[in-house]
Amino acid sequence: MSRATVRERLRYWFDNTMAKGTGALIGWLALVSLGLIVAVSALVLWLTPKEVPDHQGLPGVLWMTLMRALSPGKVASDTGTAPFLALMLVASLGGLFIVSTLVGVLASGLRVKIEELRKGRSRIIESGHTVILGWSEQVFTIVSELVKAHASQRGSVIAVLADMDKPAMEDAIRARVGDTGKTRLVCRTGRPTEPTDLDLMNLDAARSVVVLSPQGDEPDAHVIKTLLALAKRSGGHPPVVAAIVASRNMAAARLAGGPGVHLVDSDDTTSRLIVQSSRQSGMSVVCMDLLNFDDGEIYLRSDPALAGVPYGRALSAYASATVIGLRTAEGVMLNPPMDTMLGTTDEIIVIAQDDSLIRLAGDTSGVDEQSVVAREHAQPGPGRTLLLGWNARAPQVVRYLDGYVPAGSVLDVASDHPAAGEWVTGLHNLTLSVKECDITDRYALESLGIGLYQHVIVLADDRYDPHHADTRTLMTLLQLRDMQKSLGERYSIVSEMLDENNRALAEVTEADDIVISDTVIGLLLAQLAESPHLSEVFGYLFDSRGSEIYPRPVEEYVTTGSQVGFPTVVESARRRGETAIGYRVAARAGEAPHFGVVINPDRSRSVTFAPEDSVIVLAER
Repeated sequence: MSRATVRERLRYWFDNTMAKGTGALIGWLALVSLGLIVAVSALVLWLTPKEVPDHQGLPGVLWMTLMRALSPGKVASDTGTAPFLALMLVASLGGLFIVSTLVGVLASGLRVKIEELRKGRSRIIESGHTVILGWSEQVFTIVSELVKAHASQRGSVIAVLADMDKPAMEDAIRARVGDTGKTRLVCRTGRPTEPTDLDLMNLDAARSVVVLSPQGDEPDAHVIKTLLALAKRSGGHPPVVAAIVASRNMAAARLAGGPGVHLVDSDDTTSRLIVQSSRQSGMSVVCMDLLNFDDGEIYLRSDPALAGVPYGRALSAYASATVIGLRTAEGVMLNPPMDTMLGTTDEIIVIAQDDSLIRLAGDTSGVDEQSVVAREHAQPGPGRTLLLGWNARAPQVVRYLDGYVPAGSVLDVASDHPAAGEWVTGLHNLTLSVKECDITDRYALESLGIGLYQHVIVLADDRYDPHHADTRTLMTLLQLRDMQKSLGERYSIVSEMLDENNRALAEVTEADDIVISDTVIGLLLAQLAESPHLSEVFGYLFDSRGSEIYPRPVEEYVTTGSQVGFPTVVESARRRGETAIGYRVAARAGEAPHFGVVINPDRSRSVTFAPEDSVIVLAER
């Protein structure tokens, strides 16, 4: 191999110098300018020595040449001999080339710098901020809820890192969320799976981190890779909350994230909520109220004054908060046995408007014994459920439904999905049958004899994009509602939707419950980002084991038609081993956003219940 020539070495060195950017280019232009000025000045001294005294010698000639190079227009006012004017013209022409090149270099460098700022590649200098890694539809729910949670905090910051254009992220969030109040939004462009990009977010000073599942194929692989990137950082990271779409990937995500990561199983949580809503009308509204930051929130409270008091007595201990359970050294218990004694280190789990309003009541009276009803809850017998549609989480829905219903129940699946009924085995209480049916077709739906069923579940079809899938679901809901009115049938309808923007349209169909999976998971992630210690509480809440939320007929607890205070409802539920957390007024069931649900009611106000109303309790089945 031949050795490089001196010319090749010089050219290679020059190319490397030029590649260093705008600063190197300006340096070369300055060097060329200096060479031009020195050369022209030397020629003036040599060729036109008689002109030198008129310009104060060498310093004056250098200054004059510099001015001609920087301002070529000055050559028009020059006087002197022909050689002198020719040299000034050369300086002006050389300066014209240098100045025009300099302007181009500066414009290009400024454009590059503006583009870098536009992309958001600078490191965040914040502390106590919440970091969101990734981009999906859930980001709008999370930002909106965090803005509500920080409404009273000045200087709070939400930082988003995603592989998207910075202005596009900011515009999308402003369009969907609106005014963020006292909370500042900071967006950065980068890949959450790259440790170097994570350094832009100043994670060492962050309050919490939320990892989102992106839309598209294999979203869990992206989340797991992001968790690995967080674990690789030498500085560690604050508490991390991440959503995993497929339950089968939870074990890998736990290994990738380690003990400092709280994982949310999206499919599992949504499936449980769909099943619970299908059995208990209004369940989705209750869960949404508990998960958002609009009204009541869940807090952990330590009150040494209640040590040694049984849980049943602690139910009436607070003036403006509703007790729902305990957190002990053994873990979280919602609606524990009423004789469970509170220890000195135990924490009481309450629902309250704000933690500043949680205070012990001075007077625990207010129970109207004449209004207390002691009627046993009738256990439902075997029933029939119709599942319309199919998707990847449908097998989980069927298995959870099998765990809720009594033996001898029937589940019929009607769908034209090619995978309908697959991967469902080992059912104990359900008899499963599958029928091929286009669930958007009116005649096909009528042929199913829907009036024979007590419950109908409508699932979004994952063969279509979210907008199209929701459109098909809306068509099915409209057909069902019209069939109910024309045929005089009555059955509960719970529907799964994918896009929060379609909620208002779905409410027109008057479905009993609408579960929007992205919104539910987004609310849960926002709650855990603010209070990671609540992960056990929400995990218990969505678990089929132990106590669960049930809306039950009000006649089983208190008398109807007369004014009753909520303390009386709480006492009636306590005597049944249940914890009352609110009620639902049937007359307002169609009024958004709470649909008649009242959680943590004002204890000083009385309510006149109607027979159709229900009490919301935590209870065993």
